[in-house]
Amino acid sequence: MTDYQSGFANEFATESIPGALPIGQNAPQAAPLGLYAEQLSGTAFTMPRTANRRSWLYRIRPAVKHGPFEPVPTGLVRGTPFDELPPSPNQLRWDPVAIPSEATDFIDGLVTICGNGDINTFAGMAAHVYRANRSMNGRFFYDADGELLFVPEMGRLRLATELGVLDVAPGEIAVIPRGVRFRVELFDATARGYLCENFGALFRPPDLGPIGANGLASSRDFLTPVAAFEDRDGDFELVAKYQGALFSAPIDHSPLDVVAWHGNYAPYKYDLGRFNTINSVSFDHPDPSIFTVLTSPTDTPGTANVDFVIFPPRWMVAEHTFRPPYFHRNVMSEYMGLVLGKYDAKEEGFVPGGASLHNCMSGHGPDAETFAQASTATLEPQRYRDTLAFMFETRFALKPTKFAMETEHRQREYFRCWDGLKKNFDPR
Repeated sequence: MTDYQSGFANEFATESIPGALPIGQNAPQAAPLGLYAEQLSGTAFTMPRTANRRSWLYRIRPAVKHGPFEPVPTGLVRGTPFDELPPSPNQLRWDPVAIPSEATDFIDGLVTICGNGDINTFAGMAAHVYRANRSMNGRFFYDADGELLFVPEMGRLRLATELGVLDVAPGEIAVIPRGVRFRVELFDATARGYLCENFGALFRPPDLGPIGANGLASSRDFLTPVAAFEDRDGDFELVAKYQGALFSAPIDHSPLDVVAWHGNYAPYKYDLGRFNTINSVSFDHPDPSIFTVLTSPTDTPGTANVDFVIFPPRWMVAEHTFRPPYFHRNVMSEYMGLVLGKYDAKEEGFVPGGASLHNCMSGHGPDAETFAQASTATLEPQRYRDTLAFMFETRFALKPTKFAMETEHRQREYFRCWDGLKKNFDPR
């Protein structure tokens, strides 16, 4: 069973061998047990204490020890400025991206769907799909461009990282910070899911305002791994994503060799089933911001570089209400995916593993059938069961990749789901 520590961005201290973690400066010239001390900084040194993220690692070999990096083919991975094709204001939707028939691990199975911002100015995000049918054997990966938010849709994963092990399944999420090296192992024959690459400010739970202390995601439910290390020599490969491209370097040992660490810059996981959903009991609809699990803020208060929002199982209880999900145009751009079941605004055509994109000021909302059903439904408490949808919502327009626009998985007739919305106006 994998062990964890509870809390978000706590000052953790963990050692896999007693005595590996120094207490104060008790060794005048060297770290204990012949280890190397190395600091991993996820923010600038002079960030305010409340926002400063860094960890001290005590490892068998320092991270600098590997061969030179050389460029390798990027496959279907893309980076900023996401300008392969002209932008489009159209509503877009995709069926699930197929899992390859040939042996494919996490790195080789990555597909970029859309993105925005600028890696060099630490702004924006990318939405990827990962799919795999084998574990990363002898390969390790890190992302220098952003932190990675995993949203599994099919298959359980083991994320073996420098700072410990995270086991994550559909219904859970995991975040691996920028620069942390890891390996993806599969528990099942295949795996697929969504990946948000956040170039901006680090994810954190949103402020709660008038919701108070106990709503949404509780800090205690975020789990961080305890120290676990590999002392393994061999002929391995270290793959880096840097400036939107992939690079490969030879490495003669496992880089997951951190015996002890302390700090607050570390991977973490969260069970979405523990989210305390806030909803209306008077009239619909509160803004979807009440479903925010994590946010990457900007220098404009209330405007996110990217929000991670979920639509989980929940009660809908309201009176004097307009029950259908409303039609909407938004200055923010929304990439949406489905992990489980059906989404209440799109009961047909939007399936687990699929996705939709509604960009800045593009109209969207329930399809005609859903609108008709919801408009005539009995107004009584209703339980949405066996469903889990999510959204990456961002202040910047999301630009689809060439693959996303040309793939056979794109639903080119998506706009027809609104054809049945007829004129009902009667001034009498």
